[in-house]
Parts: sequence; structure tokens; C-alpha cells
Amino acid sequence: MVRRAALLKMLAIAAVAAVITTLVAVLIRWLPPSASEQMDRITFTYWFATIICIGIFSLVIGAIVYSVIAFRAQPDDDTDGPPIHGNTRLEIAWTVVPAILVIAIGIVSAVVLSKNADAGRNPLHVKVFAQQFAWRFEYPGGVRTDELVMPVHRGVKFEMTSADVIHSFWVPQFGQKQDVLPGVTTSIVVTPTKTGRYTLICTELCGLGHATMRAPVRVIQQAAFNSWLSKQQAASGEQGGGATTGGTTTGATTTGGGGANEALGSKVFASSGCGACHTLTKTGSDGQVGPKLDDLAPAAQKAGKSVGDYVRQSIVDPNAVVVSGYQPNVMPQTFGQSLSKDELNALVDYVSGEEAQ
Repeated sequence: MVRRAALLKMLAIAAVAAVITTLVAVLIRWLPPSASEQMDRITFTYWFATIICIGIFSLVIGAIVYSVIAFRAQPDDDTDGPPIHGNTRLEIAWTVVPAILVIAIGIVSAVVLSKNADAGRNPLHVKVFAQQFAWRFEYPGGVRTDELVMPVHRGVKFEMTSADVIHSFWVPQFGQKQDVLPGVTTSIVVTPTKTGRYTLICTELCGLGHATMRAPVRVIQQAAFNSWLSKQQAASGEQGGGATTGGTTTGATTTGGGGANEALGSKVFASSGCGACHTLTKTGSDGQVGPKLDDLAPAAQKAGKSVGDYVRQSIVDPNAVVVSGYQPNVMPQTFGQSLSKDELNALVDYVSGEEAQ
């Protein structure tokens, strides 16, 4: 009877601890709302492990609190407690049960990892390029964008690489997270379940502009995605149809001056993450990592170059001339390879206000 009463008291304390812990787990939003099949599975794994942890935690708290109350020493009692050999059954139980629970968590996690890596039938393949401090995406047909657009209810397999340092690909509502490494292609699968707008975040400290390394994400219906991709492929074909020399037009490509060149320069400035480090009033950027770009004439004159040549050199070889007060090796040195000739010319035009030659 004494043991049963003690056990009931212990279980009552454990039940109170379980209720309090469960309320903390349920009432606080620990995870972002799910918007992908992979996030649904990750959420299940999270709650599976959480429920097990709440049970174990509550039993331990029940035993500790009951022991403190029932077996506490009296103020004047300095005697030793009675020698206790132990309880073999109890020791076996608290060894076997946790082992079973840990194995169960491992099995569930392995199944979820395997399913989350399966892109299913007819996945969409998207290449992801990370560079301080911007994301770029390439779709079938050579379409390149700085916005990630995805069809709902279709698996998307991302093949990712970095041009400089380690980055990390993560959209909170999609759950999946994967490092993006220089010289190595990593992959990740996402199957969106809800249309809407989200944000891609770099979660690996990658430099002074790390906090600004984000990209818009849009999930749309499959029909709308097909229409969008067709338009992008048509526009890409038109832009890539001819050669460009000194701002003239050959074939279908226009890169020298005009509204199209201004628009391309603005787009490259944004997609390459320039605004994360530099201030340029016409773009609304206010980055403080690198020099301001509003008045480059004095710096260009000091370097003995025209503004356009100075801007081009600073993009392609940023360590050639380092402005006083700023450190070398901060600006990425890969723009000369990652930007096409048209993009580079348009960016030089846009920043310098001179026609690229």
C-alpha cells in the first residue's frame, strides 16, 4: 500500500509536469507554417521526438520532486541513509526503454530523410548559383533569374554550387536546408504544397553582407508556371540572339544605352547583391560595407582612368585599386566569370553612367 501510494503521488506530479510542458510545446509556435511535403514530414518527426521527450521529462521530474519531498532529511538529522543495493528490474527498464525510443526516433528520421530526398516523377530541375551576396537560378532552356519561381505540387530538385564561400539554402516554410559549397554540387528537393510568396535565406555566415543575402520565392499553379517559363525562354532567346559591340545592336541583342540597357543594369545590380555593400541613390540601396557609388569621378581620376574603365576594373578585379579606408579581399572577385558580357557592360553603364565600350 505504501509503495502504491508513493507511485500514485509520483505519477500525479509527472502528470502535472506533462501538462505544463505540453502547453509550452503547443502554445508557442516553434516551427514556421508548413508549405511543402518535406516540411510536413519534418514537422511529424519533430512532434514524434517531442512527445517522447515530454514523457521522459515528466517521469524524471515526477521522481525527482517526489524524492525531494518524501525523502528530505530533517534539519537535525545527520545520520547516513540506509544502504540500498538497487533494483535490477528498474535498471533493466530504464536501459531498454530509452534504447527502444532512440532506435524509433532514428528509424523515423531515416525514413523521412529518404522520402525528402525523393523528387518523384518528372521533377523540375533548377540550378542554383550562390555568390556574395546574391542568389541566381537557372531553369531549363537557359532561363536565368534572380527570383525563384516554383510550381505547386511538383517536386523541384535544386542543384547548387557556390562561386566563392560556403552559403546555405533555406526557405523556412519549406523545411529543407542544404549547404552550398564552392567547387562542389550539392542537391536538395522541395515539393511546394501552397501557393504564395516566401523568402530564400542564406543561413551560413558568408561575409559582411550575409544578412542581406536573400531572394524572393514565388509558388504558383503549374499552368501559370508553364506560361511564365515560356515567356522567360522566349525573352532569353531574343536577348541571346546576336553579338554586341560598343552599344550597337547585332541580331536581337541590345546592350549599349537606352531603356533596355538601363533595365538590365538595374537588374544585374540587384541580382548580384551590389546594394548589400554599396550606396547608390538611384537604386535606393544604402550599403555601408563598400564605397559609395554616387560620385566616382574623384576616385577614377585618382586611379588615372575614366569612370567607366574604373568601374569595370573594380568589378572584375576589385583588389586592383582599393579605396582608402576599406579592406581588400572583401568584394567577391568572381563577377568577371559569373556575369555575361552583356550583363557586365550593362552594369558598368548603370553604375558609371557611361556607355560601355
